[in-house]
Amino acid sequence: MLYSMTGFGRAEATINNRQVVVEIKSLNGKQFELTTKLAPILRSYELDIRNMLNQLLMRGTIDISVSIKQEGASKPMIVNTGLAVFYYQSMQQIASQLGIPEDNILSTLMRMPEVVAADQDVLPESEWEEVKKVIELAAEHLMAHRKNEGESLYRDLNTRIANIESLLQQILPLEGERTDKVRNKLTAYMQDMIGKENIDNNRLEQELIYYIERMDFTEEKTRLRQHCEYFHESVKKDGLSKGKVLGFTLQEVGREINTLGAKANQANIQQLVIGMKDELEKAKEQVLNVL
Repeated sequence: MLYSMTGFGRAEATINNRQVVVEIKSLNGKQFELTTKLAPILRSYELDIRNMLNQLLMRGTIDISVSIKQEGASKPMIVNTGLAVFYYQSMQQIASQLGIPEDNILSTLMRMPEVVAADQDVLPESEWEEVKKVIELAAEHLMAHRKNEGESLYRDLNTRIANIESLLQQILPLEGERTDKVRNKLTAYMQDMIGKENIDNNRLEQELIYYIERMDFTEEKTRLRQHCEYFHESVKKDGLSKGKVLGFTLQEVGREINTLGAKANQANIQQLVIGMKDELEKAKEQVLNVL
């Protein structure tokens, strides 16, 4: 079974009159990359959250948002009275010197930096353990979403590799035609150049063997089959994270397909190889989504 890297998970709970809402979104990513948007009282636990999600989600570009509200309101705020008095005295002095009315000075004062700020208390350890459970639940929901997406990836990737195997089978009957074509072309060339009666048949056979050996792609066909079989086996193996292994396997599949195309020397085989490359590119695009 495959898991997609894309998914969404959400969980919420009420903990000691605090409403906790966790949302986690995951997109494609080569490694584990986490962006956090946390309530201020969780800042001291950011590293714990990062390590926990790294273990649970493994790979991808992850965005997590954790909001905490108390008694249905936003987090309690505090007013820095001393700083507010300092700002007020300074404003009053400037207004007096310039002869400016002091109307609305309070509203201006409350917008000054750090006059009003969130209460930067730290979440107690006991409550953190409860919040941690909510984050884990949101991660579980995300993994469930990833699994559903992975089922579609599983079907599509199996179809792409099966199509490559089918196209390879269609090449087999064309190999004999290709050999006959080379023989006839080389014989006709020799007859035109030196005449039929002057052809050294032994030398001609040697040249034919040389060209046919250069065009032979038996090894490439064998390796291509093996890589396709290994791809199917890897998809079915136990484990969550398989994207990198499948990506490397497709690289090997592509290498053998390219060699087949280079040695084909026949239009019909080239068309089949183009079909293989098309299926391979579609498979590569899908593997980028695999966890």
